[in-house]
Amino acid sequence: MKRWMLFLPLIGALVLSAGVAAAADTVNAYSIWPENWARPMFQEFEKATGIKVNFVRFSSGEALARVIAEKNNPRVDVLFGGPVETHAAGIKEGIFESYKPPAFAVLQARMKHAEGQWVAIADDPLVFMSNAKFLQEQNLKAPASWEDLLNPAYKNMIQMADARTSGTAVTRIFSILEVYGRDEGKAFVYMKKLRPNVQLYTKSGGGGTLPVGLGQAGAGIFFIVDALDTKAKGYDVVVSFPREGIGTAAEAIALLKGAKNPEAGKKLIDWASSPAMQSLFATHKINFVPAHPEVKVEASLAEVLKGAKIFPIDDAYAGANRKRIVERWISEVLPAQ
Repeated sequence: MKRWMLFLPLIGALVLSAGVAAAADTVNAYSIWPENWARPMFQEFEKATGIKVNFVRFSSGEALARVIAEKNNPRVDVLFGGPVETHAAGIKEGIFESYKPPAFAVLQARMKHAEGQWVAIADDPLVFMSNAKFLQEQNLKAPASWEDLLNPAYKNMIQMADARTSGTAVTRIFSILEVYGRDEGKAFVYMKKLRPNVQLYTKSGGGGTLPVGLGQAGAGIFFIVDALDTKAKGYDVVVSFPREGIGTAAEAIALLKGAKNPEAGKKLIDWASSPAMQSLFATHKINFVPAHPEVKVEASLAEVLKGAKIFPIDDAYAGANRKRIVERWISEVLPAQ
């Protein structure tokens, strides 16, 4: 018995050190990317590093609201993915810790926050996506202008994301603002004119892709990664771009201030911002445009993007005005008919 008593402190120390090791081999994240894209990336990260990623998926607005609410006691270490406007809004709330991964030096200026509050892991342009049968039945060509979506043939037949919950919707709204030279009056007139043609504002950015694919809706505005995923699943849809231009949002990753596992979080950021992860997009048939300059755009994706007029969303402008613009959209556009 005395011998066992002598060994107890040693056993306790071993158990404690094992617990510390386990904690060090785990990182917790809120993922804005859907599970079918995030999970394979996190599995590949675990294979490469031995660090397991525990994650919960939320749309951009929900994830942002959570990390702001939890900022005095963060429940996760990393905010993974989502349009950069979401991260820009988070900076205003003081929720991120600056960190510059090894890839920071080679990323384009628009693919990183100057102080390392976030870095980009992908780029994701918006597109118009239409149901081919609907276009044929209505004797329409695929929309090639923002004005085309105002056609009465689309009445109650468009689905797009809800700005109360979705970052896709915020990117869409800021795209329209840019098309109208940031003239908010003209941009909101357009959105109110479009409202009667909107059948449903969906909770998530890709929520309307299946209804458009099935012909329950005629068209929608989505990120290209969602639109091409719909097409890859065999749905007869047509992807098009407006001649006036449409926005693209960098998909970002950021370390939370007060993270419980900061070193593991940094390793995830290192990996996600490097070719190690972004070269896997093509392998897993995820149609993001890589943020890292050394990773080439997959050939079929490059062909879709060829000739499209795409402009980057100004993250500083969007971050500074996001809350006010979304509130105006809720009060003026959402209820309009």
